[in-house]
Amino acid sequence: MRRVLPGGGGAGSGRLIAVVAAVGLAIWLGTGFYRVQPDEQGVELVFGRWVNTTTPGLHYNWPTPIGEVYKPAVTKVNRVEIGYRSGTDFGRAAGVREVNAESLMLTGDENIIDIDVTVFWRIKDAGAYLFEIQRPDTTIKSVAESAMRETVGQTPLQFVLTEGRARIEQQTRELMQSVLDTYKSGVEVTQVQLQKVDPPQQVIDAFRDVQAARADQERAQNEAEAYRNGILPRARGEAERLVQEAQAYREQVVADAEGSADRFTSILTAYNNAKDITARRLYLETMEEVLGGMSKIIIEPGVSGNGAGGGQSVVPYLPLDRLIREPQPAARDGAEAAGTSGYSSPAAPASAPVPNSNQPR
Repeated sequence: MRRVLPGGGGAGSGRLIAVVAAVGLAIWLGTGFYRVQPDEQGVELVFGRWVNTTTPGLHYNWPTPIGEVYKPAVTKVNRVEIGYRSGTDFGRAAGVREVNAESLMLTGDENIIDIDVTVFWRIKDAGAYLFEIQRPDTTIKSVAESAMRETVGQTPLQFVLTEGRARIEQQTRELMQSVLDTYKSGVEVTQVQLQKVDPPQQVIDAFRDVQAARADQERAQNEAEAYRNGILPRARGEAERLVQEAQAYREQVVADAEGSADRFTSILTAYNNAKDITARRLYLETMEEVLGGMSKIIIEPGVSGNGAGGGQSVVPYLPLDRLIREPQPAARDGAEAAGTSGYSSPAAPASAPVPNSNQPR
């Protein structure tokens, strides 16, 4: 130092060294400032030990080599493929490659099924992600495959192939998250998607035939249910209508019977009070009902056809009400009026028998 510094290393040289050292120390300490971006978390290390996790913004940590800072992206959604591989191969676009060792699984009813799964995840705790587990990508993939096999192994084949996809995805995600939280991995599983759910390629045609038969069965059941739902309400409605009609008929018959009974009681009371008048009234009402709808001929005492007295004459009954409702021609009306004015008819032919005067009128 004495040979390098001017003046042979006196007091001025010592001050210069102190200034240079102070400037160097300040520059070194200034390298400890760092900025965390909005999509990152800062993980501070001191002598290789994780001491703090910081949020987005400007922060400070001991500079290298005492301190170190990792800033992994925590908003980026990563993916893990199980049962297939997609992407590039030697820089060229490659198609989807099946990995049967991962995709073939055993269902709850001991059938084999071919499933391709995609798992989406992100970092929720950068420090735990970096230091609590080794090879995080491999660990997440192993946990995802194990969780999927456990879920499928408890589910029948038919349910997996039809309506059970959403349920299997949800159960697998919850199981994965539980295991990763046990590992303190600092990983959040955002979604599990079943890309392909098919029987093994060797028997896929037979499975499709079974599926078609099940679909036909379901369709027939739905048609039968629709027919039942259509016929039963009509039958119930018809039965209700018949019951109501029967009740109405019962009430009508009871009312008629009660009315007839009341009428008979009234007639009986009137008969007991005035027997002759009531009996004559009943007789007239009965004759009115009997003779109301038939042709009538009036037989009254008169002069016989040979001029001898004590005979009977036959006079047709003239329905005046019908003549009023149905007018006849004028000539015919005159003849009928002349024939009925004396309530007599032309004399019977000589060959006609003369009624006996003792016959009832």
